[in-house]
Parts: sequence; structure tokens; C-alpha cells
Amino acid sequence: MNKIIFIHGNGAMNWSFAWTPWLKEELGKLGITAVFETFPDSILARKKYWLPFLKDYLHADEHTLIIGWSSGAVAAMRYAEENKIFGSVLVSPCHTDLGLETEKISGYYDTPWNWEKIKENQKHICLVYSNNDEFIPRQEFKFIKEKLNPEKTCEFEDKGHFINEKTLPEIVEYIRTLLKK
Repeated sequence: MNKIIFIHGNGAMNWSFAWTPWLKEELGKLGITAVFETFPDSILARKKYWLPFLKDYLHADEHTLIIGWSSGAVAAMRYAEENKIFGSVLVSPCHTDLGLETEKISGYYDTPWNWEKIKENQKHICLVYSNNDEFIPRQEFKFIKEKLNPEKTCEFEDKGHFINEKTLPEIVEYIRTLLKK
């Protein structure tokens, strides 16, 4: 791993809120190139813009760890279906459009998921979620966990969608373990 790319969720005017400024600072201390950028089409987070941005502009490859939050985690999974990456940290992901028009128009749910390719195209997967997420139902996490069989799962009881969190040290600790391998 020589680079980490952070992908925010939809509806975000920029990447810098909640625990993400803290994460950027912590990753800087580890001496890894960490890319934090506001993605194009950040409000709708459409696949047709985000996946090419990851590939052609940010150059996510087999040496890249992607940290995706919410729609960013969905983008990370879809990217891994067709591209080799080092691994992913999936924070509050979902695998359905949740019955929401804003999710339906993203394009991420138009085709069936290829869970085997998502696993095959990366060496490491960490799933991070809270059982009281106000946006993503718990069954979404259970399904993704069953399909991806992540090497690490960080399950919380009281952090919601992580919007009110200022730190997420479990992610940094996971990355430290990857650096030791």
C-alpha cells in the first residue's frame, strides 16, 4: 500500500466534516500519501462521474487502499468489481438503493453485485458500521458482511452514521496493522 484515497458520501458539499479532518491528520502521521478530495457531482454521487474520477484522476490501483463512507463505500465496492485495489475500509455501506430516489439515480444499483470479483480484486476488507445508523438499516451491513467476509469488522452500538463522531481510531489501527504486514 502506498496510497489511501478517501471517498465521502453523497449530499456532501466537501469531504471535510465529522471525523474526516482527524483521519487525514492521523494518516499524515503514518507517512502515507492520503488523498482527500471532494468528488465531482458530490451531491448526487453518480457512478458515471465517481468511478472514472477514481481511475483516471486519482489513479486508484493495486497499491491503493480506499476508505469509503456511505455512498463512498458503495463506490469503493463497485470500483473493486472491475479494478484491482490493495483493499478497502467500508464505513456505513449499503447494497440497495434503500427505496430512495437520490440513491436510485446514482447508478450503483442498476446491475447485480459481483461479490466474488469485489473480494478477488483486493487483499484486505474492513467493514465499519453502527447498529443504530439512522440512514442504513442493519440488515444492509449483515448482508454485506456475509457476502464479503471482511478480515476485520468494527461494529458499534451507538455511533449512528458517524456524522457526530470526531475520531474513528479503529480505522487508523486497522491501517497500522496493514502497514506491519
